[in-house]
Amino acid sequence: MSRNLLLAALAAASLTTTSLATTAVWAAPDTPTPAATDATKQDAGDLLFERPQMKNTAPGSTITYDYLRRSGIVRGPYGPPLNDEIKFTIEPGKSAESRDVRVQMFSGGNRVPAGPFVDMPGNPVLSLFLENHLKGLAGLLEANPRYLKNAIRKGMREKATITKTEVEFKGRKVEGWKIEMQPFLGDPLTDRMRGFDGLTYTFVTSPEVPGEIVSIQARATKPDGGELLEERLDYDQKDS
Repeated sequence: MSRNLLLAALAAASLTTTSLATTAVWAAPDTPTPAATDATKQDAGDLLFERPQMKNTAPGSTITYDYLRRSGIVRGPYGPPLNDEIKFTIEPGKSAESRDVRVQMFSGGNRVPAGPFVDMPGNPVLSLFLENHLKGLAGLLEANPRYLKNAIRKGMREKATITKTEVEFKGRKVEGWKIEMQPFLGDPLTDRMRGFDGLTYTFVTSPEVPGEIVSIQARATKPDGGELLEERLDYDQKDS
């Protein structure tokens, strides 16, 4: 791939999308993936993006996700650490499994326009996090976000590991899934990744938790163990 293509103008998708397409595009496989009853045998994209995650959210309720982003890159583009929230207000959708979702993505001067999302069976927080994450990463690496997005989608199909886990919810342990991947390892443009070729993504889900998304983490470290980037989202149980 030429440097001109790598340095193409940013084309990240808008966070104001109101259709399911924003969520589905992350998981859309090149070829159909057979259905499986054991999540460890299916595509990570299916587990994250093809489930009706919003069906266990009560209309009229609120879901809050705590957000953190910090970077150890001196004088880097991320600036000081950012601690904020993403809040969803849940209303009925057209079907029993879907919901209309109004979004407050961050607060004050950090506010990002997002939503509303109409008749959503899947949880839009996945795409909101990933699109926002890719916007920052593409700017840092001077890379085409579409190239990065495609690498993550491919990583979900080919490099993700899925393991059973336990999640603390309402004072008890509930079953969940952990999905981990390093989509940029072995990338042909590794020499331009500035150490981010080892970027690790970790997703934790549980059908017992409203919206099913328990946490999302994107983390990259320096060879000496220092932090390049820590970006994460955690379900806040105070609304439960």
